[in-house]
Amino acid sequence: MTCIFCQIIKGEAVGQILYRDEQVTAFRDVHPIAPVHVLVVPNRHINSLEEAGEADEALLGHMLRVGRQMAAKEGVRDSGYRLVINTGPDAGQSVLHLHLHAIGGRPLPFRFEK
Repeated sequence: MTCIFCQIIKGEAVGQILYRDEQVTAFRDVHPIAPVHVLVVPNRHINSLEEAGEADEALLGHMLRVGRQMAAKEGVRDSGYRLVINTGPDAGQSVLHLHLHAIGGRPLPFRFEK
C-alpha cells in the first residue's frame, strides 16, 4: 500500500512543506477548501485517530500545537481558524493516514445536513 502522505514526508512526492520536526510534518492541502488549508500529519504512519493509542497522546497534543502555530504563521490566528480531524469514510477521511486540517482565511460555516 502506498500512502501519499508517507511519500511527501519522505520527499518521494511533491508537497509544499511549511513545517517539519521529529514528530510531524505540515504542508498545504492540494485541494484547499479555504485560503488557508494546512495538513499536519505524524511522520509515523497511523491510519486514523481510531488507531492512535495511549502512547500517542503526546503526539496528538503536539499536532494540535503545530496546527495552532500554522494558523499563526498563515495569519489567521486573530480572525479565527478551525482544527479538524476526520476519522473514517463517513466523516470524509480520504487519505488513510492520520491528519489534522488547519483551516481559515474566510468565514467557515458550521452546519450539518440532516
